[in-house]
Amino acid sequence: MEIIIPIYPILALLVLILVALKIFDVFVILVLQPFVLTRRLKKQGISGPKYRILYGNIGEIQKMKRESQLSILDPTSNDVFSRVLPHYRQWMSLYGETFLYWSGTEPRICISDPELAKEVLSSKLGFFVKSQLRPEIIKLVGIKGLVFVEGADWVRHRKILNPAFSMDKLKNMANVMVACTFKMLKEWKEERSKEETEQSKIKKDMNREFQRLTADIIATAAFGSSYVEGVEVFRSQIELKKCCKNLLTSLFIPGTQYLPTPLRFRIWKLERKMDNSIKRIVSSRLQSESDCGDDLLGILLKAYKTEENKRKMSIEEITHECRTFFFAGHETTSNLLTWTTMLLCLHQDWQEKLRDEIFKVCGKEKTPDSETFSKLKLVMFVFKRAQSEIMFLVVEETCLYILQMNMVIMESLRLYGPVSALSREASVNVKVGHLEIPKGTTIVIPLLKMHSDKSLWGPDADKFNPMRFENGVSRAAKHPNALLAFSVGPRACIGQTFVMIEAKTVLTMILQRFRLRISSEYKHAPMDNLTIQPQYGLPVMLLPLED
Repeated sequence: MEIIIPIYPILALLVLILVALKIFDVFVILVLQPFVLTRRLKKQGISGPKYRILYGNIGEIQKMKRESQLSILDPTSNDVFSRVLPHYRQWMSLYGETFLYWSGTEPRICISDPELAKEVLSSKLGFFVKSQLRPEIIKLVGIKGLVFVEGADWVRHRKILNPAFSMDKLKNMANVMVACTFKMLKEWKEERSKEETEQSKIKKDMNREFQRLTADIIATAAFGSSYVEGVEVFRSQIELKKCCKNLLTSLFIPGTQYLPTPLRFRIWKLERKMDNSIKRIVSSRLQSESDCGDDLLGILLKAYKTEENKRKMSIEEITHECRTFFFAGHETTSNLLTWTTMLLCLHQDWQEKLRDEIFKVCGKEKTPDSETFSKLKLVMFVFKRAQSEIMFLVVEETCLYILQMNMVIMESLRLYGPVSALSREASVNVKVGHLEIPKGTTIVIPLLKMHSDKSLWGPDADKFNPMRFENGVSRAAKHPNALLAFSVGPRACIGQTFVMIEAKTVLTMILQRFRLRISSEYKHAPMDNLTIQPQYGLPVMLLPLED
């Protein structure tokens, strides 16, 4: 006699079990894990704002940032930490400089001790990896670019890209920087001749001007002869950034990035447009009978055109590296130039010091070129990683122009560095100093706080004082790693020398021709817009020196 087992009740039971397991997983993620981790860290003396199910502390962060953006600071005040990162300021006052907070269900520990920061950033054992970022950020930079790849892939990418930032290549790029800057200055001159302004003054939003200029330089340095197509790529990325910005402050729920909303459709369209433009440039270069070129793209394509079974870089990786170079190079330098210009406007004595040294070395009319930079020893004022510290090589200490220009730029990076914070995720349970960090926890290093800490920089930490860098970065503060504008360790910014030369080139050419004055319309309101930017721009009056 056959025994008939009803199938439907069994299926229903299995479904019920699966649903129960899924509910339990959700319970663990949303409730149990935060509870256990909070208690574990509290035993180490680490506390923080109360965790809220699903949202964590995102609501509090949004509220404090909205309120802070309503304030306007005194232009002479460089104490911008509380405006840019108001939640960090408040939580540090309540829980101490090391505290725990939650970005949704992601635990984050904020540390501002330079020794602990150095330990995290200098780790070569893979204990700390780039923290998981929102899909929107990854779309801007490219997940297979140097910023996000890990392990052997990172070593391979870094080795391929290193020649692009060698001193010989940077000398050639200096000519590109000069040509692009000269084009901008020529446009200013033509505008001046068309307008009858009081005392021939020119008013410019320097933040916008520097964004245009650095985009021009990056497009030329990356794509060379394919410049026009390169600019099109850049425009798509700028528009993509605007779209993604609207999503970054909202709660992220995995899977929502695939919802077909109008904004998502726009993001997908822009991403495809950007990648397709890069691929067309790549295809054109590969089909050309001539060499791949001497620009960044050419260096990447030489890595692609090896024997197929030994190919060092794929087309997709090349596309993502181009995205990375555009985003990182443009944002970093335009912001550095913006804030340095603001500081020189407010401190006319330092503006005159730099101009005097420029005139002594370059004269009033000579346009700097690679030969000029060689004479100035500018390209020799480079970063060198030695014993996990950023050191400076100054061949001629009597070359005051180099020393003074560098001191001003480093002080600008200290007070208004482009990045407000760095983050790394613990890939395993790991000990940092006296802290035991659980796997999956993100460590956040608030650079703005470290760079304005009076215990590190002295009682004048909130003042503009370039002389603190007179003996180099490692001696400027009480800790050699107190300044982390370009990070430190194996993943320090590969383009830091490029950025420094570009900033010096542009400032040299502007100061040769103009005296800078801050406009009365300027509102001092630094804000975190992926990078630290002036909320209302930087209106500056440019007074031609020949007048």
